[in-house]
Amino acid sequence: MTLADRIESFRRTLEEWLRGLYHGMVTHPAYEKIEKEAEDAEDAFILACFPDAFGIPSPVSYYTAELLPYLENEFEAWERRLWDRESYIERKGQQYHF
Repeated sequence: MTLADRIESFRRTLEEWLRGLYHGMVTHPAYEKIEKEAEDAEDAFILACFPDAFGIPSPVSYYTAELLPYLENEFEAWERRLWDRESYIERKGQQYHF
């Protein structure tokens, strides 16, 4: 192995390590925060559309029922997430504690 090959190998290794460091320190936490915010917005939207799923009477439920075929997969996951109150309250509490 020549010196140029060793230098090139070291450069590639260093570049890969720096990309991983950047992803771990900057990119990944940002993606997690964006995903949580999007999930919170989705939770608020579905709760506003389907409050009767949790016993809250709503006159607009008749009209929002037309959305169910389009939101079927999201609705099931949302319902499971909200029925698990410990994880929901814990997750909302994490927003205020760093």
